[in-house]
Amino acid sequence: MNTTLTPAATQLNAPMPLSRNPFGRLVLQKEDGTSAVVNPVRAFPLSAPVHGISLIAEDGKEALWIPDLDAVDTAARALLDEDLAAREFQPLIERILSVSTFSVPSIWEIETDRGPVRMTLKAEEDIRKLGSRQNLLITSADGVHYKLPDTTRLDKASRKLLERFL
Repeated sequence: MNTTLTPAATQLNAPMPLSRNPFGRLVLQKEDGTSAVVNPVRAFPLSAPVHGISLIAEDGKEALWIPDLDAVDTAARALLDEDLAAREFQPLIERILSVSTFSVPSIWEIETDRGPVRMTLKAEEDIRKLGSRQNLLITSADGVHYKLPDTTRLDKASRKLLERFL
């Protein structure tokens, strides 16, 4: 049963019937009195991360559609953010220390918010612009997505290395 969180409920920041079971899984209490273990999934994880969140039940069907995550009450939002963060491993690039060559494939030594990383950039197409030239998503050869939300916040040496690939 597809249930949409009503605009009135979201505008009032009404409590969402969401909790964790003893195994740490999210449980949604449905309107009909039943409950379902759910997994949150973003409809548009890159272009609109807080709009269009689907809570998918264990049977693979949508249990609840949340049009705007910002309208969800604080307690439920914290639970949803925890689960989404665990699903979406995207380290933030803080510095580019070196690149092995300015042609691809090249090996990059970078610092992220999760520590130092050595990654391989296999093609220039693996550097994608998200909305603007300053907001990038870089995919390594092993499939890890690294976010660079604002290239202007990088130090001068990092920007110079990056510019050779843009």
